[in-house]
Amino acid sequence: MLNIAVCDDELIEIEYLTSLTQEWAKATKTTVNISGFTSAEAFLFKYEEDKNFDILLLDIQMKAMDGIALAEKIRENNSSVQIVFITGFSDYISRGYDVSALHYLIKPVEKEKLSEVLSRACDNLKKEEKFILLSIDNESCKINLKDIIYVEAFGHSSCVVCENGEHNVKLPISDISKMLDKSFIQCHRSYIANIQHISRITKTDVVFDNGKSVPVSRRMYNDVNMAFINFYRGISQ
Repeated sequence: MLNIAVCDDELIEIEYLTSLTQEWAKATKTTVNISGFTSAEAFLFKYEEDKNFDILLLDIQMKAMDGIALAEKIRENNSSVQIVFITGFSDYISRGYDVSALHYLIKPVEKEKLSEVLSRACDNLKKEEKFILLSIDNESCKINLKDIIYVEAFGHSSCVVCENGEHNVKLPISDISKMLDKSFIQCHRSYIANIQHISRITKTDVVFDNGKSVPVSRRMYNDVNMAFINFYRGISQ
């Protein structure tokens, strides 16, 4: 499923873009979840709780925080989300290069042009999507790395805790660790955390966006804290 946000301070524009997106989804047999926001601030409030957005259709000209400022805020810790700017004036196009916008669409948005851009965004997401294959209940299951919150060790088995549930696998945490990328860090001998889901780190715990927490060992605290800081500065580990 693709999670798409439409952010525009005019409700009629949100409804129009949502309708066109739904037509594209039906034509391409793509499952989508579309959320509308009437301000950048409203989107950010939701984004703080749930960063699981794939495509953003952002109006550039909005009251208070505009679309460019919103995109800059998002890009501080998210390089993969596909950003498409919607604007009534071509003069604003040059402002978006720094946030790696996928495309600009001039109002009124044409159905064919939006469909083309959404298909390009979808292709980009497929290229970037990373996943692992795990044997769960005697079936091979694909799990996207971005969906994993943390991994917990149970002897020679592990529990992979995801946004949509938990998966028990008959693999030691050391084997699962080898499958993960640099978004993950060991914070305790029994836990590996996905930095993308961490909201804060205390001296004793790693706290995730969903409110859950796991312990961080004293020996690993400095490394975990530095990895967290660097990740949100956009520095590769």
